[in-house]
Amino acid sequence: MTMKTSYCCSVFVLLLFLCSLKELQLCVADPTDGFTQLPLSDDNFVLQKPYNVPLSARYNDRDGVRSFWVYNHDKPFKHDTDTRPRTEVRIQGYDYSSGVWQFEGYAYVPKGTSGVTIVQIHGASEGATTLQLRIYDGNMKYYKYNVVATDLYDKWFRVNIIHNVDEGKITVFIDGEQKFVVSDQGPGDLYFKCGVYAAPAGSSNYMGSKWKNIKLFKK
Repeated sequence: MTMKTSYCCSVFVLLLFLCSLKELQLCVADPTDGFTQLPLSDDNFVLQKPYNVPLSARYNDRDGVRSFWVYNHDKPFKHDTDTRPRTEVRIQGYDYSSGVWQFEGYAYVPKGTSGVTIVQIHGASEGATTLQLRIYDGNMKYYKYNVVATDLYDKWFRVNIIHNVDEGKITVFIDGEQKFVVSDQGPGDLYFKCGVYAAPAGSSNYMGSKWKNIKLFKK
């Protein structure tokens, strides 16, 4: 075998490997496979913000991008609560207590935002929430515990959350890759929220997130 023939064979093998790798990537299941997308309109997005400021001071919706921000010293979202400051959207009209549901959205968190929940499942048999995904110093955590994903500042990333209520299981995907599986907090009146909600302690003064292409699915 000549050197030229050997080189051509090596290139051919490399091309075959790259094609196989590409096909393998294309065959990887998307988190939404097998789910049915649910219709959403503006009526399904209910905003919560500090009660003493206008909505425009903590939120805007421009060119399909929803921007949320809040400050650590802000008031809660209503007078008769001592909960932490938030600017969030609550997805209304799709509360659930059984079945398999999925949230999808693309999020952007600016550097410096820390100690804040950017997406959650509200409702549980005990406690207020079944899931909170928080950003601490650019990393995403399950509440303040398990690290779900790292290095998320200043870039768009895709978030998919599958909640199988009947099995009591929640699965989190970041950019299409399964990152975390956890048991839920029991049945309840459940619904999805996203935006910014200050954690009980250690929040930065300014907390912001942006969201686009928010979708809901059901199986």
